[in-house]
Amino acid sequence: MTLRVVSNVAAINAHRSLLRNDGAGTLALERLSSGIRINRAADDAAGLGISEGLRSQVGGLDQALRNTQDGINLIRTAEGALTETTALLQRMRDLVVQGVNDGAMGPTAKDAVQVELEEVKEALDRIAATTSFNGIKLLDGHYRGTLQVGARADETLTVAIGGPGDGMSAEELGVAHIAVSANSERLPPPPPTVTRAVSDEEGTATSSRMSFSGDFITPGVLEDSYARLTGTISYNGRVFDLDSVDYTGDVTAQDYIDTINQAARAALGTTGMPVVATSGQLLLTGANPGAGSTVADATRLSLRYSLGHGLGAIDLAIRHVSTVRAGLGASENRLAHTAASLAVAAENSSASLSRIRDTDMAEEMVRFTRSQVLSQAATAMLAQANQSPQGILRLLN
Repeated sequence: MTLRVVSNVAAINAHRSLLRNDGAGTLALERLSSGIRINRAADDAAGLGISEGLRSQVGGLDQALRNTQDGINLIRTAEGALTETTALLQRMRDLVVQGVNDGAMGPTAKDAVQVELEEVKEALDRIAATTSFNGIKLLDGHYRGTLQVGARADETLTVAIGGPGDGMSAEELGVAHIAVSANSERLPPPPPTVTRAVSDEEGTATSSRMSFSGDFITPGVLEDSYARLTGTISYNGRVFDLDSVDYTGDVTAQDYIDTINQAARAALGTTGMPVVATSGQLLLTGANPGAGSTVADATRLSLRYSLGHGLGAIDLAIRHVSTVRAGLGASENRLAHTAASLAVAAENSSASLSRIRDTDMAEEMVRFTRSQVLSQAATAMLAQANQSPQGILRLLN
């Protein structure tokens, strides 16, 4: 055995092994205590770059999943409110059917029905005005939201509730002016006003009951011996000239009235118009150009809404709300499928990230144990190597 004083090669070698094993043990202990395999870039430079990209993807997918759940909750909020809107419209329909039962409903009873109708309208307005999610109005006809449902900027879904002007208030649903009593707080626009008088073919004034309804003009007294109706009908800012109606061939009085009704509805936009209180005058001119100058009082009509008009408006509103609800249901199903897809994508991305970044505890424990044993062995050998120079002292003695 070579004995040297200046350089104890065996001790140096043992010391180097001790440092290496101690470093390996420290690294293993760090990974075991943190659960992370890559604690710094030097641990795995390539793995760090890949894992950070996966971390961004997993974080984006998790947030997109939460966004999707928020979207589902928003839709359920709107759909729940529309469920109540539908129930209110159904109740309004029942009240209208009840209120037009003239044979069994007196004015007082109709007024009571009208009070509830007004309350139903107020409830419709309140639901439309107050239904919101996170401060966003949902039923005012303007909601159109874009949901971020993916980790990338282009992964979005659009949810719309109705369209422009498709609010859910009583006015926007077209049921605000439905009434069964004159005590309604929201009557429709002023009824048609008619000028001139009713005269027969000989120019003699006659009294003829005229009503305004879905069929517009219905004469109570009108013989087939007539010439023409002249005058104007004004309604809601529009004017219809009775003399503008042309006829060819032989027609009966009822044919004549039917033609006027058709032309008036087109000119005034009064299809399905309810019966309303009014008074006015018409002029029926005879063959004599001077006839028809006598003015006669027109008969004032009592207020009564057309059952067909009221129920038609309510049924249309119910169909509209049902269509919007169906669209919301389809959107919710679409978001539910999106959420399920996001959950699977997030799970798979997390698994990939874990394989790169997380510590394999069993494998790392083996490495830690090995480094501990080797460190203890290196420490013992270093002690032995440090004892070797003691032999030189014995030689010198």
